[in-house]
Amino acid sequence: MSIVKGKPDVDGMPVRHSPLQSSFGLILAKGAQTGSGFAFWVVAAHAATDREVGLTTAAVSAVLICAQLAVLGAGSAVIVSVGRGEPPARVLDAAIAIVAVASTVLALGYLLLELVVAPVTASVSVLFWLMFIFAAVTGTLGTVLDQALVALGRGATATLRYTLGGLVSLAAVSLVAWQWHGASADVLLACWTIGNALTCMVGLVQLRRLVGYRPRPSLHPARGRPLLAVGIPNQLLTLTERAPGLLLPPLLAHMVAPEAAAYWYPAWMMAWAAYTAPMLMGIVQFSEGVREPGRLVATTWSTLRWSLAIGGLAAVVLIIFARPLLHLLGHRYAEASTGALRWLAAGVIAYAVLQAYNAVCRARGRYAEAITVGVVLAVALCTAALSAAERGASDMALTWLVVLSTGALAVGIRLLAILRRVKKEMT
Repeated sequence: MSIVKGKPDVDGMPVRHSPLQSSFGLILAKGAQTGSGFAFWVVAAHAATDREVGLTTAAVSAVLICAQLAVLGAGSAVIVSVGRGEPPARVLDAAIAIVAVASTVLALGYLLLELVVAPVTASVSVLFWLMFIFAAVTGTLGTVLDQALVALGRGATATLRYTLGGLVSLAAVSLVAWQWHGASADVLLACWTIGNALTCMVGLVQLRRLVGYRPRPSLHPARGRPLLAVGIPNQLLTLTERAPGLLLPPLLAHMVAPEAAAYWYPAWMMAWAAYTAPMLMGIVQFSEGVREPGRLVATTWSTLRWSLAIGGLAAVVLIIFARPLLHLLGHRYAEASTGALRWLAAGVIAYAVLQAYNAVCRARGRYAEAITVGVVLAVALCTAALSAAERGASDMALTWLVVLSTGALAVGIRLLAILRRVKKEMT
């Protein structure tokens, strides 16, 4: 029976795109998200004071932290389960139920902790609480939907949902800047959350069109336990990758000053545009490694080359245009963060090696090793960056680069050894 592109086949599964097409689609999607996100902060910087922008960036980072914790590896578990041939609907129903409950609990927990630990910078408005919780839930669901579509070989569908979400957030904050000067952190967070929610909703629509999926969340233990058994080790590894970048803005806001977070965050956000290529290539590498373990070595080298090519090109652009890009936020941002952006962008090579190593460890089930390496590196990155915070964002970024590069060198040597062993097993 012939298969029509974009329609389910006889097993109810959509036609798979090539790994390279999925990777490029994901990269374009994150590029759209990053570009609209940068524009969002440019407008926000002109609509509010540095303090309000700093508090908003801290809140957004906290939302992302909650989402990373609450996902409990459900997205990775979906990749593994679907790759092994399990029905997507059953897997997704369990995943959605788990992350919806976990994200709500974690968001409430964070807000309560914020009120106790940092009452001076905590916001107690009803709008802030509602938007924070809503953003955490939709952000966590969005992560699961992203990886579900990767597992189905349709990662390229991310371009549409992230473009729409980013444009809606940008339109909302532009309207605020036009109508209301001196906007509060609460209002800025609401503008950001609207786009986040739309991205999630579009993902659900795409899944329905691809495999006819209609969400019926289920917390039945028989479905949840296998998902968590696969997901939690993957989640712990993901946290070691993302935690340093997510933790630094709130740590800076509360331990140094909100202004320090405001100057660091735009540099990190733009550098993450370059880091996104290795990160997304790693997800596809993991998915293909589960589905076709015999091609793991070839897939690893292919994805690493493309990670370095695309991420490196993005890094070069950021290094050359760092000052004019940051100047869009204002003179203060350009002066404080240009050096930081350049140093952070240079770290894309090291980050690509780290992502290739982690993807191989995920596909091979070497979680304990990769998590141990990730925890050590994450602690070293945060500690080193915070130790340099008083000297400014540029010194923080240089310290970050040195630590990341040292870790990548050690990890690269280990990656070569693992791939040699895999190649021997295949012969």
